[in-house]
Amino acid sequence: MEHKLAPDLNNSPASGAWADNLPVIIETSHQRSQQYGLCPQTRPDYDPLARNDLSLLIEQNRLLHTHAVPAMETLYQQIVNTHNMVLLTDANGVIVHSLGDDDFLEKANRVALSPGVAWSEQKRGTNAIASAIIEGAPVLVHADQHYLAANHFLTCSAAPIADHMGNVIGVLDVSGDSRSYHRHTMALVRMSALMIENQLFSATFEDAITIHFHSRPEFIGTLMEGIASFSPGGRFLAANRSGLFQLGLPFSALQSHTFSSLFGLPLSALYDHYSTATPGLLNLCMHNGVRVHGRAQLRLANSVFQQSLIPGRAPPATPAVAANQSAAQIRRLSGLRYLRTGDPQLELVIEKVTRVLGKDIPIMIMGETGTGKELLAQAIHNDSPRSQHPFVAVNCASIPETLIESELFGYEDGAFTGARKKGAAGKILQANGGTLFLDEIGDMPFSLQARLLRVLQERMVTPLGSDKSIPVNVELICATNHNLRERISQSLFREDLYYRLNGLVVKLPPLRERTDLETVVRKIIATESAAGRYDISDELMAMFHRHRWPGNFRQLTNLLRTAIVMAGDEPEICLRHMPDDFLDDIGETATSAAAPTTMADTTRMIARGANLEEMEQSVILRTLEANGGNVSATARALGVSRNTIYRKVPHLK
Repeated sequence: MEHKLAPDLNNSPASGAWADNLPVIIETSHQRSQQYGLCPQTRPDYDPLARNDLSLLIEQNRLLHTHAVPAMETLYQQIVNTHNMVLLTDANGVIVHSLGDDDFLEKANRVALSPGVAWSEQKRGTNAIASAIIEGAPVLVHADQHYLAANHFLTCSAAPIADHMGNVIGVLDVSGDSRSYHRHTMALVRMSALMIENQLFSATFEDAITIHFHSRPEFIGTLMEGIASFSPGGRFLAANRSGLFQLGLPFSALQSHTFSSLFGLPLSALYDHYSTATPGLLNLCMHNGVRVHGRAQLRLANSVFQQSLIPGRAPPATPAVAANQSAAQIRRLSGLRYLRTGDPQLELVIEKVTRVLGKDIPIMIMGETGTGKELLAQAIHNDSPRSQHPFVAVNCASIPETLIESELFGYEDGAFTGARKKGAAGKILQANGGTLFLDEIGDMPFSLQARLLRVLQERMVTPLGSDKSIPVNVELICATNHNLRERISQSLFREDLYYRLNGLVVKLPPLRERTDLETVVRKIIATESAAGRYDISDELMAMFHRHRWPGNFRQLTNLLRTAIVMAGDEPEICLRHMPDDFLDDIGETATSAAAPTTMADTTRMIARGANLEEMEQSVILRTLEANGGNVSATARALGVSRNTIYRKVPHLK
């Protein structure tokens, strides 16, 4: 059965439009579960798919898997250490990929929140994954709302992922301990699902004119933007959910439209606009009279067609010239000098890598998760003599162990069950002549490390199922957040491979140790906001300096991206634009470090055996008294959220 997305009455990712229907959704699902012959006390069968069948399932959902994994990693960084797992399923509710906290994995294994396990309603009763597929809408299932008693300890927030036709092709889900549920989790899941949908949309229409539009220019480039694609001749192809909402027409009606009829601009004028040296945003008037701003991407495979549309236009660049121009533009915008923001540790790293550019010396980038290892690797490539050739990144931790060998080395037709006809070139061959970036190299399966070492030494690749070796020439950059020497001592990493990769080793400092935080914040705001016009309040910047930033730049970027949306037309991002979990984290630090007002108070409290919790309460109560009992003013004075105040002093509720 093909499932469609239900109409979204409010396009905001944090919309609660479907929350009102939740009791009906749960009750109806319970009735179906009973009709399937399930009993609430039954211990369900959690047998996962066999390894070969799981490999085939991942291959069948390769496009979804490829675009979802980065979003899952970003989402996981936002909820890490909250007893939760991030799950991706196919259209039938079978788990394709998962990420989770170590302390929750044991519980998760008991109910099989792992790849290859099906969470359809027929097998698991009422659950968020199945309900999201059936309803075509986000669904939250909390604790005993699950039909099976075995799942009552879970809270699950699931959002469907749709293709460009509105068909549900998968589900993104966060499942965790019901006792640690946060109300913002569903908003994060919905935002991440929309992000995946937009990336899938862009990947689907490569030979097309794609317009990104919104009535507010600062929303272009965010999850709120509408996206619509048109054929090279201007015929409407598809639009994302926000695009359909803004255009105000059903998909069936849009199929008879063209770019000109929808946006009131001749196609030739669009090409003229982008023939200028510095094209700005387009000012468009939609068919319904609403004025929007737009930015177009002209990704046309047939350049001759573009020439024929515009009389008098000089012949377009050949694909090779266009590729060179594109590469040159990327180099200008993403070189090493753009990473210079005044931090002395980073300056030393840049100086070191600059010295080995083009010297065929492998580079190993160390650093915590989210410190910008891939960004540095891309900048190294863009400044190297190989910049005209491909930069191919492989995350060794995100590719299932069953597929990483075929991903790296490629395969011939019929090499394994589910293999594509005519085979496929591996990532190493795709990077031939350019740069191969192996991220999270410390997580590469031990069994494949010997083969990678042989490829690096012999500079020859033999695809799976083939007896022919192909010469390959790549510059190698690796990255890891592991201590590889420890991995070697634990027999998890080969010592000979370590020394083959260990050319120049540089370490990126975590965000909390960098001296350029304010510069970094301004750069991120300029990148994430089309207008780049937001300031940060002094109070919030002081909080940023105090924060430990466990997710580093990934955490900071997501925080600022959300804050920009929350700030809207306000010129300054401040405390009220921050999510509660960030304020709670700051609050934990602030109140844990707090002391009573005077040394005498401290001495008296210690003498009577007061613990840290009592001392924290003392600080809060004194500040509350000074602010006349105003909880909001007290929270601002201590740099914490109201929730933290209520949690530390429960009798205030």
